[in-house]
Amino acid sequence: MHLTFFGSSLVSSYWNGAATYYRGLIRALHGLGHTVTFCEPDAYDRQQNRDLAEDPEYARVIVYTTEAERDALIEQAFAESDWVIKCSGVGLWDAELEAAVADRAGGDVMTAFLDVDAPATLSRIAEDAADPFRLHIRKYDQIFTYGGGPPVCAEYERWGAKACTPIYNALDPDEHRPVEDVAVEYDILFMGNRLPDREARVEEFFFRAAALCPEHRFLLGGEGWGWKTDMPANVTYLGHVPTSRHNTVNASARLVLNIHRESMVQNGWSPATRMFEAAGAASCQVTDAWEGIEDFFAPGEEILVAASAEEVAQLVRSVDDARARQIGRAGRARALADHTYTQRARQMDAILRAAPVEAA
Repeated sequence: MHLTFFGSSLVSSYWNGAATYYRGLIRALHGLGHTVTFCEPDAYDRQQNRDLAEDPEYARVIVYTTEAERDALIEQAFAESDWVIKCSGVGLWDAELEAAVADRAGGDVMTAFLDVDAPATLSRIAEDAADPFRLHIRKYDQIFTYGGGPPVCAEYERWGAKACTPIYNALDPDEHRPVEDVAVEYDILFMGNRLPDREARVEEFFFRAAALCPEHRFLLGGEGWGWKTDMPANVTYLGHVPTSRHNTVNASARLVLNIHRESMVQNGWSPATRMFEAAGAASCQVTDAWEGIEDFFAPGEEILVAASAEEVAQLVRSVDDARARQIGRAGRARALADHTYTQRARQMDAILRAAPVEAA
């Protein structure tokens, strides 16, 4: 089958946390025999901060800059594709793309909406009676989400979705792996961009935890934190970390902290991309508490869970190198067994092939 995606970016992770997810899933879909076109706008300086110098071999990437180019790509997609998939959070002309794909549903080409932030999307339309996406949902042949579990699917079905299936974040074993001979210089690492609905949780779980144990070294990566002038003295700030450096940076810390966005915590069943990246690197992970974590990793054995800054600080003080290695290895084994992008792609592939699609 030929699949066309409209998403934020496949070639750049700059202000684009979904890049790892897109790469892992689309690479695995390509491995199952699909051909893929990925259409992305030239926005937010992503093309000037590419992680992939060359377009990947598993997808044709088309960058568009104008409304005319956007509209031409929509027409091209429906002329050559079996499925056209609009992703959430493209960042430019989202409403126009959502409407264009939904309005063309019902023909020979199947349509899907891939929601990479479903709790936020559902919260948005619940609060805004005039949001046009409310009426688009029932037109799509399939809603995919990369998180949210049963609560998100039930809510999408309440809005009239024909079908809703979570295709969760996962591990790409070829990309996310342990790195040898890297000195462990830090006690705990957090990587994540500064976002409004996560900032308060980062203040609690990272910055306040750092202040509680000033004798330990904290490492911070991600865009936007350079504007913060009151970081504790024991925090080292890296700025944006390209995906090519994630494995090495993970290896430089004894513990890796995951802090989820507020809407994801309230909903549950929303493991971040970083969780599987760190598992692939065999890092000992600490995650903020949220419902459904046990469906992905066993707390206390494959991952550590903290409900406050005090609990993060206690883990920083108490988890020694030997226990960290043990938990990291167990988390990697679980991810390899149950959470690879090949497994996620097979789940999605079964849905794509089950639909009554005529060859394009």
